[in-house]
Amino acid sequence: MNDKETLYQVSTLQALAMGYTRSVIKVKDLLTHGDIGLGTYEDVNGEMILVDGHPYRADENGNIEEVGEETGVPFCAITRFSGNRNFGLEKVQDIDGLKTILNLKIEEDFGLNSMHIARIEGTFSKVMARSEAPYRSQHITLKEVLKKTQKDFVFNDIKGTMVCVYFPDYMDGINAPGWHLHFVSEDRSKGGHVFDLSLTEGKAYLDKISRIEIQLPEEAAFDTYSLKEASDKEIKEVEQGKS
Repeated sequence: MNDKETLYQVSTLQALAMGYTRSVIKVKDLLTHGDIGLGTYEDVNGEMILVDGHPYRADENGNIEEVGEETGVPFCAITRFSGNRNFGLEKVQDIDGLKTILNLKIEEDFGLNSMHIARIEGTFSKVMARSEAPYRSQHITLKEVLKKTQKDFVFNDIKGTMVCVYFPDYMDGINAPGWHLHFVSEDRSKGGHVFDLSLTEGKAYLDKISRIEIQLPEEAAFDTYSLKEASDKEIKEVEQGKS
């Protein structure tokens, strides 16, 4: 199986939304499956931005650190990136505008029912983002955890990398439908989960993905979660924007 055409996912978004935040895989093992992606760390300890094989963590204040190889991961989607398609971007006013552009590009390739990952290198007049502090719990929904731990912040006049993952609507529950964006600054000091932005100029690199491999948790506790109880509305609130 060609890793450059395969998305490797740890657990499901439904499981994360219902509160399964235990480690499923260690970072050292995760990195054997890809070099770009996004997710979170054990106990929802910040936002994961994986770029060039480096696993960064944005803390609750938007500060970035690179985590160690023994760090646990409960949820993540990664792949090996080639960036086969690329195109320029300029003066994108907000996140909806960027998503519209990306949707048009994947529609050109008849790709709305496929998965995609985009990497955007750009200059941003504004990036509005969030992250969270760790919270150890069981069977407490992600929405409830974020109410306790999440902080929002704004980065102005900043250069950096946007990692963007797209899932089609019919895969709702495995991951969030549509585009999900995480950001890390050029100097790798700031970042988080993006819920709005304003881009001055940049360049996007895009890969279409035709295969998915899902690693489910192996411990018995996973089977005590009623995953279908995760509502579409709640998933959209916590994964596609501000909660």
